[in-house]
Amino acid sequence: MLLNVFKNTVLLFLFILNACGSDADQKSAKNETIENPVQIDSLKSIDKRILVGAQQTVEYLSLLNGKQIGIVANQTSVIFHEDKSKWTHLVDSLYSLDLNIKKVFAPEHGFRGTSDAGELVKDGIDSKTGLPIVSLYGKNKKPSHEQLSDLDVVVFDIQDVGARFYTYISSLHYIMEACAEQNIPLILFDRPNPNGHYVDGPVLDIEHKSFVGMHPVPVVHGMTIGEYAQMINGEKWLTNGVQCDLTIVPVKNYIHDMSYELLIKPSPNLPNDKAINLYPSLCFFEGTNVSAGRGTEMQFQIFGSPFLDPQFFPYKFTPQPNFGSKYPKHQAVECSGLDLRAYEDLSKLNLEWLIEAYTATQDKQAFFIPYFTNLAGTKKLQEQIEQGYTAREIGKSWMKDLTAFKKLRSNYLIYD
Repeated sequence: MLLNVFKNTVLLFLFILNACGSDADQKSAKNETIENPVQIDSLKSIDKRILVGAQQTVEYLSLLNGKQIGIVANQTSVIFHEDKSKWTHLVDSLYSLDLNIKKVFAPEHGFRGTSDAGELVKDGIDSKTGLPIVSLYGKNKKPSHEQLSDLDVVVFDIQDVGARFYTYISSLHYIMEACAEQNIPLILFDRPNPNGHYVDGPVLDIEHKSFVGMHPVPVVHGMTIGEYAQMINGEKWLTNGVQCDLTIVPVKNYIHDMSYELLIKPSPNLPNDKAINLYPSLCFFEGTNVSAGRGTEMQFQIFGSPFLDPQFFPYKFTPQPNFGSKYPKHQAVECSGLDLRAYEDLSKLNLEWLIEAYTATQDKQAFFIPYFTNLAGTKKLQEQIEQGYTAREIGKSWMKDLTAFKKLRSNYLIYD
């Protein structure tokens, strides 16, 4: 152990020495990023570049040395190189430093990000590092006392997309709760929110709480996962009002209005930035008989069903099993719908497509399924659509709750 601590200390010292001398106008090693904790390259001045929390190595290595560590991670948990098209996985980097990583906790889609939405993620062993993997999706959404009993600290590093029904923030809730109950500190490495430039949608009614919506926030909350963690803590949303010992390593050089490209798919069915931008609006179709493109290469960029008139919904596609969906909705059946890949980027929820699809469907009794209420977080949205409300009228009905939420949100923002 003493040898490992000495090795890590020397590597950290060499990194700081190298970073401080890499450019004449560098003022602080804290403005630098580490490319790979084992193979440190000479860096250029990158003061204006967005640096995710995992890259702020000098901020957290000293917090991990000599500790028994659990890491909540998936395929997005990476340390970017100076050339952002290259990266090293956080777990692989910290493991190579001989830090005492005891286990990895995997959320929905698994540690390396290959499981379908809703598919059971199993416990196992990571083939690359030999570390045990503990699933946080399925029956075991919250780590047990036994699973945390050998840990001194937990690290959380996952890329979120800023939608209430994206389940990584639900996994965050349960991790925070378990850590709080066992007095284990949580260190969260923050990352930008690609949908952080707006706030919109109905605020969840707590009676409809589920794993796709656990907190009274709108569909699009406009917060990074670090800011969201602060809100969970500050509003005492954890069971019995417990609060987590939370440390956030923030993103450098980031504000909410910035666009941010995700080079790694955050989940199998969000393949690109267009899908991520459209996801908060098109995910409502998951609670209907309309496909949002699962079983194609255009997930969350198209929608359609066999029940829509091709005269008004001319785009054709036929869902088939693929890497993102083993059993897609309307499998092997031709669907008529719309292709939204060329549609302008959204800065608010678009309900027009949902309303148009409902209006055009002949069997309206079969359009919505109960899961729609879980996604919307309220029964009211379905009722409004069934009663013929326009998208504008529905949006106006959210304004009072959104105004109150934005005021609450301001207490927890880290970035402008």
